[in-house]
Amino acid sequence: MIFRDFRFAILLIAYTALAPCASAQNDTQTHCPPAQAMKAEQLHGRWAARFSRPPAGLPERATLVLRRHAEFSDSLAGTVNREPGLAAGTSALAGHAAQAALAGDLDEGLLLLDESSDNISITGTWNGEMQPGSCGRVYQGVWKDTSSSAAPDAADIPFTLTRLP
Repeated sequence: MIFRDFRFAILLIAYTALAPCASAQNDTQTHCPPAQAMKAEQLHGRWAARFSRPPAGLPERATLVLRRHAEFSDSLAGTVNREPGLAAGTSALAGHAAQAALAGDLDEGLLLLDESSDNISITGTWNGEMQPGSCGRVYQGVWKDTSSSAAPDAADIPFTLTRLP
């Protein structure tokens, strides 16, 4: 009887000692930092962009590469590569190159990127927010055509950015 009570006591002590560790491990695996705590460096890497209802000439998909800005270490720089595959007879969106430069910031959880097809003027803007529970792996927002050939009432085009492995 004493041996069985002793064994129970040891198991109880082991359980109470290990339970907080298991709980803390689960919390770090499932807990995401708030969007406002994200840093630009956490966005460095490759991203898949998918546009909802893109206008004629704007491919539905693109790939972004984000890295540290050469002059402003807390900012972002990179490129957007619009994927080929436009429908036959469709021209590219006027004022936009297949590859364009990006520069911007992550400000209070908002991803703000300027796009330039000619490395001089801003031809598009990306404004997005981290999606809750995505741990910084998914951003949604709107892309706006700001090129000189854009219509004054150019629509905001919804996009989703998803981190690539």
